[in-house]
Amino acid sequence: MPLFEVETDAHIIITWAADEPSATRVVTDAYPGEKVIRMTKRPRDTWVISKSALGIASRFDPCNTARDCLAKAAGDKVHAIRLYMHETGTDLERARKVIESNMVMGW
Repeated sequence: MPLFEVETDAHIIITWAADEPSATRVVTDAYPGEKVIRMTKRPRDTWVISKSALGIASRFDPCNTARDCLAKAAGDKVHAIRLYMHETGTDLERARKVIESNMVMGW
């Protein structure tokens, strides 16, 4: 069964479905108020997320560092990004991705 990547207004859903209409039904069943913006049939039956594409491939544990920065900043995202940049030497875009990823995970 093919793997589909379906983007809505608020979500990106990865699902197996027989075809595009079936994938659309999966999404509308789960999120009835959302419109499908984009649908891509993945070339393989697995899904891989590159850490380097997310900006978190490194020798240190970015999650622990990001969580420490969020704790020091009392949850203030902008301040946490600045702290992360200062502590790791990373650029603004990478720091933003790491901090926001950890905020979503409930640091």
